[in-house]
Amino acid sequence: MPRILVIDDDPAIAELVAINLEMAGYDVSQASDGVKGQALAVQLIPDLIMLDLMLPKVDGFTVCQRLRRDSRTADIPVIMLTALGQTQNKVNGFNAGADDYLTKPFELEEMLVRVRALLRRTDRIPQAAKHSEILDYGPLTLVPERFEAIWFDRTVKLTHLEFELLHCLLQRHGQTVSPSEILKEVWGYDPNDDIETIRVHVRHLRTKLEPEPRRPKFIKTVYGAGYCLELPSSSDTEAVSAQAHSS
Repeated sequence: MPRILVIDDDPAIAELVAINLEMAGYDVSQASDGVKGQALAVQLIPDLIMLDLMLPKVDGFTVCQRLRRDSRTADIPVIMLTALGQTQNKVNGFNAGADDYLTKPFELEEMLVRVRALLRRTDRIPQAAKHSEILDYGPLTLVPERFEAIWFDRTVKLTHLEFELLHCLLQRHGQTVSPSEILKEVWGYDPNDDIETIRVHVRHLRTKLEPEPRRPKFIKTVYGAGYCLELPSSSDTEAVSAQAHSS
């Protein structure tokens, strides 16, 4: 039975969320502030954390950042909960390390869909390892068991979402992948064209993989159409690698 930790200082919302998660078959624990929440996360090592942003003592952004810096909790998927729906708050949440985002008030059925999708997506054997799909091309090799990429001659640690996004683009390398395709495949549900969500994670990937993230040569934006992963073939990799190291 998957264990979920709910960190929210609103007792009515926390109880409603907890009851519905328990009815759906999850083992639920609760914390009402950021300090207790972080301590419980370390103690329980839950399968998923639902984290409110506006918490007493320590806010949700800070809690998420601390969880990501702690090796014991770094890989636990996090859904952020907030009454703030502005785009910048979503960006800040993803930058802090959140995997998904729910704006209050939300439908309980939507919450359960997000929880199921995130648990499925962050299985220790990711989707990419379960099928006979492309896991390497040219300078890129994906390592599903560790959520890593071998990029030219170095190992790059990826978050679950970064791994799934890169895997999605790799399946169609050289082709433009639309935002709707990415959202459906990577996020596991059909959100309402939340393009900013994709932009944040593409930006993170470019920081890890591109020699010049502001002038990407591998993960390209096709304006009005989506994103395209353009990789050199194996025969061209050595030359590109030398150029990347000299940048």
